[in-house]
Amino acid sequence: MTDKLKDMRRTHHLNELGSADVGKEVVLMGWVQRRRDHGGVIFVDLRDREGLTQVVFNPGFHPDIHEKAHTIRSEFVIGVRGKVERRPEGMANTGLTTGEIEVMVSELKILNTARTPPFLVEDDIDVNENIRLQYRHIDLRRPSLQRNIIKRHRASFAARKFLDANGFLEIETPVLTKSTPEGARDYLVPSRLNPGSFYALPQSPQLFKQLLMISGFDRYFQIVRCFRDEDLRADRQPEFTQIDMEMSFVGEEDIMRVAEGLIAEIFAVVADVDVAPPFERMTYADALARYGLDKPDLRFGLELVDISDIMEKTDFKVFSGAVKKGGIVKAINAKGCADFTRREIDEMTDLAGVYRAKGLAWIKVRQDAWQSPIIKFFSEEEKAAMAERLDMQPGDIVFFGADQEKIVNEALGHLRNFLGKKLGLIDDSTYKFLWVTDFPMFEYDETEKRFQAMHHPFTSPFEEDYGLLETDPTAVRSRAYDLVLNGSEIGGGSIRIHSKDLQIKILEALGMDAAEYENKFGFLISALESGAPPHGGIAFGLDRLMTILCGGASIREVIPFPKTQKGACLLTDAPSSASPEQLLELGIKVDLIE
Repeated sequence: MTDKLKDMRRTHHLNELGSADVGKEVVLMGWVQRRRDHGGVIFVDLRDREGLTQVVFNPGFHPDIHEKAHTIRSEFVIGVRGKVERRPEGMANTGLTTGEIEVMVSELKILNTARTPPFLVEDDIDVNENIRLQYRHIDLRRPSLQRNIIKRHRASFAARKFLDANGFLEIETPVLTKSTPEGARDYLVPSRLNPGSFYALPQSPQLFKQLLMISGFDRYFQIVRCFRDEDLRADRQPEFTQIDMEMSFVGEEDIMRVAEGLIAEIFAVVADVDVAPPFERMTYADALARYGLDKPDLRFGLELVDISDIMEKTDFKVFSGAVKKGGIVKAINAKGCADFTRREIDEMTDLAGVYRAKGLAWIKVRQDAWQSPIIKFFSEEEKAAMAERLDMQPGDIVFFGADQEKIVNEALGHLRNFLGKKLGLIDDSTYKFLWVTDFPMFEYDETEKRFQAMHHPFTSPFEEDYGLLETDPTAVRSRAYDLVLNGSEIGGGSIRIHSKDLQIKILEALGMDAAEYENKFGFLISALESGAPPHGGIAFGLDRLMTILCGGASIREVIPFPKTQKGACLLTDAPSSASPEQLLELGIKVDLIE
């Protein structure tokens, strides 16, 4: 082979060729997906990020090139020069964008060889996820993951264009900052120049974007990395990405309008879907009452029904006792599911137990009678009232929860989601958006025996609730709002506190004295005295949003290099231990507690 190919650049991506290119000479480069030898003629599917093109080595035209093609194996990196030809009649591959053509190779260069990969570079392969993460550079060659990462790029690019067109400035904020309480553990970074002191990686740019508003940059955004040291699951990573924004001189309506426009633009660009703002709204209290959770999936019904008043004096002490203690009794009617087996009911009982429910009572409605161990405790009046309120018809099974309000709502809310999937009630092709508003300002932490901010301590309460801060903190509502999509919180924000006195009052309500809040937030309090404008903002979780847009089961499917549920990177073997020299330089002594 000549050296010409070495000095040439590829002329096409591998999905760009079609019938209009027949007769053209092209240079293609990529990875070998597969090689097939059909009676002397060798066919190679060449792959790059855009797709596949079939290239052909014919011994009748270029025997030397054909001989060299015998050495090609899967995942070799090659470059070819050749002429585009139409495939023979009846041989077109309708499953490929380039299925009508093939390239007859006149020059070949093997740019690199490859060892046999640990798994096939194909979708729908049955490979342990840890193996995939260990060889993520190979896993990322699979078409589905490449499509996900390309969609992620398009979403980020669409967000930047939209926000720029709406007057926002992209401004970076520090990654090495001060440790402040924001609801999760901080990742700490030791300072070599300040022995014994530590930076924290930001859980969000919250305080800095507020400072930017105080500085006069009245519309800020950033696609930013955030870090939280918390227990992981399918929709969490120790480092994640937010589309973060903040605006001055605005109220909730202004922020929601911009946020809806941004989301609509991303869906149009990435998925070619019109999500048609404005989105539905629901108060936090209403969401809990009807669905048990503050991020309800509106793609199906199965709403929870409160029957506490009916059960207040029942002889079934589990129910009446819960009401007497200030709790509630709620039920969910699984229509037409009276044939659930004992094993299925036990599975749902175990699910409720995950959320601290002590059990899961049930009643099956048969044609001639109700079936349940608890039927004997109810009067005819109670049964009639239940039947009417819960629309109990033959063939139904009703599940009950009785306990403190939080436990019942969480248990039945998650049971509802489980039933929605189990019964096939969810249309995965639809997108149901919901703004959840009017959150409580505080929630009581039973472990710490004190109040904590439900969102963060810089959220503004409703002005009409100021008087409750000292008398009844649990009744104070915050000007916070979450955007929920298909049962997943994809974004959240609030109107912020812009008054020094109100900010101090909120910090004091959280149990901080002057010394503590000056130490943690003195720089913010000082800034609020400098002429802070009314402001507010929102942040969207890009990883969660892309998981939904890509139809993935885990955010690990839309992050190029994710970590495991134990926070480990199997590709690079991080985290790893530091050398004695590094620790000495940082003034750190490691003494692990067994």
